[in-house]
Amino acid sequence: MLKGMGFFAALAAFTGGYAFFGERYWIQTKQVSLSFPKLPKTFSGMRMVQFSDVHLGKHYSNHRLEKLVAEIMELKPDLICFTGDLFDTHDGDPNDSIIPLLAKLNAPLGKFAALGNHDHAKGKSRIVDILTRSGLRVLDNEQSILEKQGERIRIVGVDDMFMGKPNLNKALQEEFAPSFTLLLSHAPDYADQASHFPIDLQISGHSHGGQVRLPFIGAITTPKFGRKYIQGLHKVKDSQLLVYTNRGIGTTNLPVRLFCRPEITVFTLLREV
Repeated sequence: MLKGMGFFAALAAFTGGYAFFGERYWIQTKQVSLSFPKLPKTFSGMRMVQFSDVHLGKHYSNHRLEKLVAEIMELKPDLICFTGDLFDTHDGDPNDSIIPLLAKLNAPLGKFAALGNHDHAKGKSRIVDILTRSGLRVLDNEQSILEKQGERIRIVGVDDMFMGKPNLNKALQEEFAPSFTLLLSHAPDYADQASHFPIDLQISGHSHGGQVRLPFIGAITTPKFGRKYIQGLHKVKDSQLLVYTNRGIGTTNLPVRLFCRPEITVFTLLREV
């Protein structure tokens, strides 16, 4: 009996130590290839890198961010997208020290961001200022047109679903010839609304993949608006919209990850023939 209790106590201690000291810093680079009939030929083969939910603070330092930026740049992205939650709500005030770190992110087609609920909680205008001064274009219910050799695609970003006011009607009000459209939305469950618009791919974060997952059970808990498309690739029912949910980089509430590694996603977008 005592031996059995000792075994389970040791297992619990090992699991807790691994979740705190090991997995939460063990970033997985996921490669995802997707084909779309509307993607212009000149954009076929584009490498898009997504990162999300950094949650800078006492449990994710500037030093870790510097290493993350270096990892992203080693992937040679054509386009970089950040899908929200730069700082963690539970820590101190945002500061400008991260600006020169984020400024090292570079991609030929640009770098874009959408806002998350923690960005609102820390002060929307302050976070937008930091991201903008770091060279990221914040898409707050707006769009940007990317052009390459005379062909164009559209990248759209909406405000956070939890604490903001996402408005795709506003974001899409500018005229644009039918072509491939990418949507940045912090909340993955926004895909159910986005599926009624001419969107081809939505990329999101927010859920952290559950942050703690158990075999045969899955995520222990997930946040509001991150409970349907928890991680990975999904197709929205009765539509052609694909939504991909990145598990994020940092943690919130508890500084642990279990069976749910932090993630950088590398998309290779191809023209379907």
